[in-house]
Amino acid sequence: MDIHDNILSAIGHTPLVKLNRLVGPNDATVLVKCEFMNPGASIKDRMALYIIEKAEKEGKLKPGGTIVENTSGNTGMGVALAAAVKGYKCIFTMPDKMSLEKINRLKALGAQVVVTPTNVPAEDPRSYYETAKRIHRETPGAFMLNQYHNPDNIEAHYKVTGPELYEQTDGKIDYFVSGLGTGGTMSGAGKYLKEKIPGLKNVGVDPEGSVYEGYFKTGKLTEPHVYKVEGIGEDMLCGAMDFKVVDDIRQVDDRQSFVAARRLAREEGIFAGGSAGAAVHVAVQLAKEVGKGKTIVVILPDTGMSYISKFHSDEWMRDNGFLEEKGAGTVRDLLNGKRAVVTARKGQKVDQVVETMRQHGISQMPVMSEDGRAVGMIHEYDLLNALVANKVKFADTIDSIVAPLQGVVAPETSLNRLREVFNQDKVAVVKEGEKVLAIVTKIDLIEYMHRTAA
Repeated sequence: MDIHDNILSAIGHTPLVKLNRLVGPNDATVLVKCEFMNPGASIKDRMALYIIEKAEKEGKLKPGGTIVENTSGNTGMGVALAAAVKGYKCIFTMPDKMSLEKINRLKALGAQVVVTPTNVPAEDPRSYYETAKRIHRETPGAFMLNQYHNPDNIEAHYKVTGPELYEQTDGKIDYFVSGLGTGGTMSGAGKYLKEKIPGLKNVGVDPEGSVYEGYFKTGKLTEPHVYKVEGIGEDMLCGAMDFKVVDDIRQVDDRQSFVAARRLAREEGIFAGGSAGAAVHVAVQLAKEVGKGKTIVVILPDTGMSYISKFHSDEWMRDNGFLEEKGAGTVRDLLNGKRAVVTARKGQKVDQVVETMRQHGISQMPVMSEDGRAVGMIHEYDLLNALVANKVKFADTIDSIVAPLQGVVAPETSLNRLREVFNQDKVAVVKEGEKVLAIVTKIDLIEYMHRTAA
């Protein structure tokens, strides 16, 4: 008889499924790891159980104790399952952008949930990070997983998720794609797979508004801003994120994430969350780039059941500007007739870049790597400040003053959403895959509106 002693032993061994309709016949094979089929409906079940059982062995978590954690919902679910079986109390802090389904699921398992504001810095006392720390300090004998900075988060995926993926594929993986939240999945499973499979590339997925992609490519932190996709991205660097394991990080916006998740449900019958949509968007893009004969494995972190009232709802998508109304223009429409973007390259000298800006009458340029990927932006005010402060000379390279790309949009982005981008950034950078198509300014949008009105 095949019987589990309790629900916790059912965690793991989730299926790997081939995508058929989202990829073309000449594209790479894309295999998705259905982590929403864990008992708590997410990959976080693995990490939560691993850390709790390790804490029990080390005497950090005692019988009848209280577990405190800040969570976007999925870690909380994994912890709450383990707590229900093992007899612990739970207190979770969650940002107010998280879906009501996630909050109510935790309450249904007997957890206490403290909802905190989303749009505050990580170090603000009101943030869900700091609120959890305070509750932990004030609760006698409490244990905090500290998933964002705990090396056991990485260890869990190195010892459990990575080996499982290797076994399921017989080690035949060319690219491993995973969204970056705490960073534990990529840092652990990605490290294991890299050690076992020569030539494997790890590709992280980061939402526009998060700090990871910019930091990875330039070594500088961007100013984070609010985005709607849940469970990936951060406004700070996490101790569980090991950048040495990663070969590339690609950024996606909310609409790309949600549209991909909806297509996954409607065309593949796979009902997953927005972070899964973000990862699939990048994987499908990558599959076209690398072509037939390669295999890409993608993590689908959680279930679409948590987002029925959000992006799986047409009304919500329409209310938030993610479903295009008839007649609404896109950035691609605006680009018709716009001149090709002028770029700089890493290693180029300051005086060469200054001369290019002067010749073309521009104040910023995307900076490209040797292999043609956009790695950042060079702005005239950064050049000026560095020259005045004697931090660079005209004969030096621009590398030290390259800033992370911000205000990134896709060609299919609605023109209605450009205003939101301009409120946060001076320009919009139009990217398709890793290629920068154009820089769009406020006057470009005004001229387009004037042209179409005429």
